[in-house]
Amino acid sequence: MGERGVRNAEVEGSNPLPSTITLSTILSGLILIALLAAGCAGGSGWGYPSASVTTLMWGWERHFSLEWTVEPEKGGERRVSGYVYNHHGEFALSVQLLAQALDPAGAVVGQRIEWVPQGVGGFGRTYFEVPHLPPSNNYRVTVWAYTWLQSDGDMR
Repeated sequence: MGERGVRNAEVEGSNPLPSTITLSTILSGLILIALLAAGCAGGSGWGYPSASVTTLMWGWERHFSLEWTVEPEKGGERRVSGYVYNHHGEFALSVQLLAQALDPAGAVVGQRIEWVPQGVGGFGRTYFEVPHLPPSNNYRVTVWAYTWLQSDGDMR
């Protein structure tokens, strides 16, 4: 009878896998990939607005202040509108604001991120609107993100 077992196929010109790759090496690699994917896929992690994550720019309050009101829209929704003030001498471009509607316990029931249309000049102010928020008794508005204009090349 013939010999039973698994043999490496030897094909002329081929380079078989090194024998040092073991099942434990493969499993370790798969576990590492799974852990990295789980860490990147967290829905409430940094970079996604929530009740505890309200900005991507820590310390924005040193450079900006906000003055805003809430008004009703058609269909029962609310619109937050007001001014963002730049207390820094440089032009702020790519400014985004986060507006959140909160329930009485402080949980977020609705939120939107909106661009400030033309940025905010140094020591200036710019009008903004964040439409289509759900009705609530409490709202919060924060600067989500911004970039300082460092040269004329930033505007192109």
